[in-house]
Amino acid sequence: MSLHQERTRRTLSLGIDTGGTFTDVSLVDRADGREWKAKVPSTPDDPSRGFIDGVKKVLALAGAPASEVSHVFHGTTVATNAILEMRGADCALITTRGFKHVLEIGRHDIPRSANMFSWVKPTRPIPPQRIFEVAGRIDFNGAEIEPLAEDEIRAAARKIHAKGIRSIAVCYLHAYASGAHEERTRDILVAEIPDAQISLSSEVLPTFREFERSMTTALNAYVMPLISDYVGRLEARLRDEGIDTARLLLVKSNGGVTGVDTIRHEPIQTALSGPAAGVIGAQHIGNLAGESKLITLDIGGTSADICLIEGERPAITSEGTVGQWPVHLPMIAIHTIGAGGGSIARVSDGGLAVGPASAGAQPGPACYGRGGTEPTVTDAHLVLGHLPERLLHGAMSLDIDAASRAVERVARALGTSLHDTARGIIDVANNNMIGAIRVVSVERGHDPKDFALVPFGGAGPLHGGFIARLLGMKSTIVGLGCGVLSSKGLLIADLKSDFSRTLLLRPPYGDLSRLDQLFRELGQRARDWLDAEGIAPEGQEISRFVSFRYENQGYELDVPWQGEAVSQDALARAIDAFHALHRRLYTFDQKDAPVELTGVRVNATGRLAKPQAAPIEAGASVDDARSGSQKVYHSGEWLACDVYDRSRLPIGGVIAGPAIVEQMDATTFLLPGQVCRMDSHGNLIITERSAG
Repeated sequence: MSLHQERTRRTLSLGIDTGGTFTDVSLVDRADGREWKAKVPSTPDDPSRGFIDGVKKVLALAGAPASEVSHVFHGTTVATNAILEMRGADCALITTRGFKHVLEIGRHDIPRSANMFSWVKPTRPIPPQRIFEVAGRIDFNGAEIEPLAEDEIRAAARKIHAKGIRSIAVCYLHAYASGAHEERTRDILVAEIPDAQISLSSEVLPTFREFERSMTTALNAYVMPLISDYVGRLEARLRDEGIDTARLLLVKSNGGVTGVDTIRHEPIQTALSGPAAGVIGAQHIGNLAGESKLITLDIGGTSADICLIEGERPAITSEGTVGQWPVHLPMIAIHTIGAGGGSIARVSDGGLAVGPASAGAQPGPACYGRGGTEPTVTDAHLVLGHLPERLLHGAMSLDIDAASRAVERVARALGTSLHDTARGIIDVANNNMIGAIRVVSVERGHDPKDFALVPFGGAGPLHGGFIARLLGMKSTIVGLGCGVLSSKGLLIADLKSDFSRTLLLRPPYGDLSRLDQLFRELGQRARDWLDAEGIAPEGQEISRFVSFRYENQGYELDVPWQGEAVSQDALARAIDAFHALHRRLYTFDQKDAPVELTGVRVNATGRLAKPQAAPIEAGASVDDARSGSQKVYHSGEWLACDVYDRSRLPIGGVIAGPAIVEQMDATTFLLPGQVCRMDSHGNLIITERSAG
C-alpha cells in the first residue's frame, strides 16, 4: 500500500505561525499523531507568501497531497505589527458630541519605562480631523435621553466618503449599556457608503471605561482592512494549492481559534495571536512532563514573550496592551519585550545595550549571509560556539567570519575582546528577559524558584539554561519541536469566544435578577456561537466569570462563578474567591472593605478533536546520539563540548553540560554543571547537577 493510499482515510491538519523572522509550519495526521515540521523565512512585505511557502515545504516533506488537509490553523502578527509600527489603514471615528478628544486625552499617564520629562505622546491611530461628533445620548442604564441625530450621521458619512475612507469606528457614550444608537448608525453608514467596513464599540468591547473602549474599537477599525485583505489572500493562495475545502481558523489573543468571518469583523481579537498559540503548546509540554507551575519563554528573532501558568490554564487578563495602546479584550496574560535572536547589540552611553531594534527576517543577523552587518544575539551565540555552522538540518549555513566582524565592531568601541563582548551580549539579553520574567512572577507575588521554565521558539533553548540558573528555577523543559512550538500549539487549540457586559452592583447588592438575566443572555449568545461553529452539544463548554474590585479601586479582577444558580450564597463564594485572588496577586486583601461587582463574562469553548500521540522516535544509546564536538567559550576559557543529535537520544538517556543538542528547528545549550535527561515523551529535562 502506498503512503498516499494509506493516508486517504486520515485527516491532516496544518498549523502555521508567522513570526518576525521565520514562519513555522507543523503538519499532523490526527489519526496516528505523525508529525512533520518546516521552518521558512518570513516575508514581511506580504506574510501570505511565507505562509504558503511553508505549506508547500511541509506537504512535500510528508509526501501528502494538499487535498487531504481538512483544517488550517494560523497564528498571525499582521494586526500586531500594524499597530506596533503605526501603519494601519486610514479610518474615521464617529462619537458622541462633546467626546471628540477621548482618544487624544487618554489617561494622562505615561509608560512605566518612559522619562516623564522627555516622553512625547504618540500619534493616535485616528487623528482629530477624522473624528466626527453627532448628537444623541444613552444613559448608563441603556435608556435614551436624547434622540440620535441621523442627519448629522449622514453629513459625517458624506465627508468620510469624500476623504476616501472605508473603515469607520463608532463609539458612543454608554453604548455598553445599549447598542441601539450604534446599530442605527451602522445602517445609515452602509446606506451612504455601501462598501464601508464598520466597527461598533457595542460589539467589539461592550464594557465601561470610555478611553479603553474607544481605543480598542478604533484599533479594530485601524487593522480591519489589512486583516480582511490578508485573509482573502490566504484563502486564494490555499485554493491555488488545492487546499480548497479545508477550514481556515485563526488563533485569538485568548488562546482559542475561530473562523475567518469572526476575524474579518473583529480583527483586534488577533492582536496577540502568535504568542497565544505558543503558550498553549508550552503548557501541553509542561503538563506532559508532570509540571503544572510553568513560566513559558518564547524567544524568536524579534521578541521574547513570557507567560506564567499556575493550574489548569494560563491567566486571562482584560487589561492588556499592544504597543502603547490599551486593548481591553480577554487575552492570555503575556508580557513581551524586544529581545530575540535578531536583537541588535550596540554601544549606548558608554555601555552595552541589546534590542529592542532587530535585524528581522531581512537582512537578518550578519551570520545569515543576507547582507546584514549589525551584530545580533545570534551572531554572539555563533562566536561563542553555542551554535553549529549549519542550521535546519544543513539547509542553512552560518557565516562565523561575518558574525565575528559584526561583534568585533562593538568590541572595539568597548575596548574588550571579541569573545568577552559576545558573552556580554548574551548576558545583557538574558538580563533583559529575566527582568521581564520578574514582571509576571515576582511583581505578582510568585517566586520563580517554584516554577519550571519552558523555553521555545528558535532561540529559546539557547537561553533557557542560563535563565533558569540565574533565577534558581527547578528545571528547564525543552519539548519536542520546541522551535516550531507555536505552530504545534495551534493544532491542539480549541474554539473560544468571550461575551462580556458591564454591570455595576454595590453592597448590599439586593436583587440579583439583572445578574441572572445577563448570565442567561450571554450564555445563550455563547451557545448560539458554538452551534454556528458546528460544535456538537457534548463538545460545548460554558464558563462564567464576574469582575470585582474593592471600593475606590480603579481596576478589577475576574473570578469564576461556580455553579448555575445566581444567589446571595453564590455571590458570597465569589467574593471570597476574589479576596483570595487579591491576596495571592498582591500579598494582601481587604475583607472589611466593600466589594463592587463591575461586570460579567461568559466564555464559550468548543472542543476540537486532538491528534493521537505518536510513538517517540528514540535512539539506542547516548553514545550513538553523539555527532561530534566543538569548543565553547565560557567564563573566560574554551571548553570541549559534545554535540548530540536529539532524534537519536534514548528515552532516559542523560547527558552532562557543556553540551549542545541539535535538531532541525532549534539548538539547546547545556551549561557546565547542568544535566539533561530525555523523558518518555521526548522532552529534555534540564536541571543543575547538584539538584540531581
